[in-house]
Amino acid sequence: MTDSIVRVTASPHVRSPESTTRIMWSVVFSLVPVIGASIYFFGPGAIFILLASSAGCLLAERLFGSRPGSLADGSAMITGLLLGLTLPPGFPLWMAFLGGAFGMTFGKIVFGGLGQNIFNPALVGRAFLQAAFPVAITTWPARTEQWSALQGDIFALPFFSPVVDTITGATPLGNLKFGDNPAITPLLDLLVGNTGGSLGETSALLILLGGLYLALRGHLNWHIPVSIFVSVFAFSGLFYALGISQFPPLFMLFSGGLMLGAVYMATDMVTSPVSNKGCWIFGVGIGLLVVLIRIWGGLPEGVMYAILLMNALVPFINRVSQPRLFGTSARKKKTGAES
Repeated sequence: MTDSIVRVTASPHVRSPESTTRIMWSVVFSLVPVIGASIYFFGPGAIFILLASSAGCLLAERLFGSRPGSLADGSAMITGLLLGLTLPPGFPLWMAFLGGAFGMTFGKIVFGGLGQNIFNPALVGRAFLQAAFPVAITTWPARTEQWSALQGDIFALPFFSPVVDTITGATPLGNLKFGDNPAITPLLDLLVGNTGGSLGETSALLILLGGLYLALRGHLNWHIPVSIFVSVFAFSGLFYALGISQFPPLFMLFSGGLMLGAVYMATDMVTSPVSNKGCWIFGVGIGLLVVLIRIWGGLPEGVMYAILLMNALVPFINRVSQPRLFGTSARKKKTGAES
């Protein structure tokens, strides 16, 4: 007889083939069609902006990251790409680089690195750029007939005023809210991406397909984007029916950065609730805030602020949405006899 060997190891004993690195790069892969659409619609300037924002994130991770080899997990790349997709096509490259470095440093690294951050790092970077460079981030260059022409003044020197005269255009949200001749952009243009706006406002259809891919892979909790879409459609439809809002519900749903934010930013595993009930609360809160900011806010868009505000509430949402332990009553019972 042969003696059997018993090995004692720490849990978990059953491991999933999925890993953090694999999930992160799967998200990057799902963004490829969206990035391709942004390059198709906005020209080569989109490539430079995405490279600049990604370079800022990667450099900050390399210099200040607490874990060795943290660049390989793909989290910095995702942050850089998502930040770049929230920027206008003529945004100066040095600002995009600075936003990426700030978002990674103060949105993730200062909290302890991957898995410890409270807020979405890409949105932290964009919030910084919104506060530091409000004119540049709200300047939307009009599309040119020549694809290879660079829009705006992306090669502006740091801290110098732009030197190129730019013909600006309005985004669908801005035109309807502040335009001299407000008009509702056709739904087909919003779905395909044939509109002005940020690089990530390219094609709602491609973003939805990317989200479906991630949901089928189990890399995305579908409760979050669905709850956002349902709440935005319901609240905007209610206000539109009451004559309070000029935004039709379908236009509200497919315009601006809502699709990109709902599918790729609100679903961040670290900064979203852990239970399905909490995800519904989280998503409905984001949807309501988006509608309120778009209708009554001073800016036409409110996705960034809505997600960041709800990120701050995630610990409280997790507390009130904890599932009941199996075998226990829904009501709290006294644990001790009264003396």
